[in-house]
Amino acid sequence: MTTPRSIDGIDAGLLRALTLSPRAATVSLAEQIGVSRNTVHARLNRWDDLGALRGFDRRIDPGFLGYPLRAYVFTQVEQRLLHAVSASLAGVPEVIAVDGLSGGDDLLVQVVARDADDLYRVAGQILDIRGVERTRTALVMRELVDFRLAQLLPGSTSAS
Repeated sequence: MTTPRSIDGIDAGLLRALTLSPRAATVSLAEQIGVSRNTVHARLNRWDDLGALRGFDRRIDPGFLGYPLRAYVFTQVEQRLLHAVSASLAGVPEVIAVDGLSGGDDLLVQVVARDADDLYRVAGQILDIRGVERTRTALVMRELVDFRLAQLLPGSTSAS
C-alpha cells in the first residue's frame, strides 16, 4: 500500500489523462495537460518508484476467455496459516483476486468459472486448502459499477 500524497493540479491532470489513455506516450500526455515532456517523465518515474502506478494492462472480460461466471468466496481461515492459504489460492488459476478482510470472514476471494459445475469444483478446491475452515459463495449477477478512480482526483466534476 502506498502512502497518501498531496496531489497538485499537474498531478491530477496527468492522472486523469492516464486514466483515459493508459498507454499514451509521454509527449502526448505532456501536450494534453500543457507541460513539458520532462515534467511528465519525472512525475511518472517518481510515481513508479513510490509504487503508486499499477499495471497498464487492459482488463480482459473473463467471459471472452470462456469464464462467464464470476463469484466471491467469503473465506474463514486458521489465522496462523493465512499466508500459506494465500499462497495456495494464488496457485488456483480461476482465482483472480484475493483481499484480506476484517470482521467475520478473513478473505474475499474473487473467482471465475465456466459454468455452475465448474464453480462447484473451484469452490471445493478452495475449501480443500489446508487452513481454510469455512467458505460462503456469492454469485455475481451483474456488474453495476466498473472499477474506477478518476472521480477521486481533484478537479473531477463527475463520476467516470
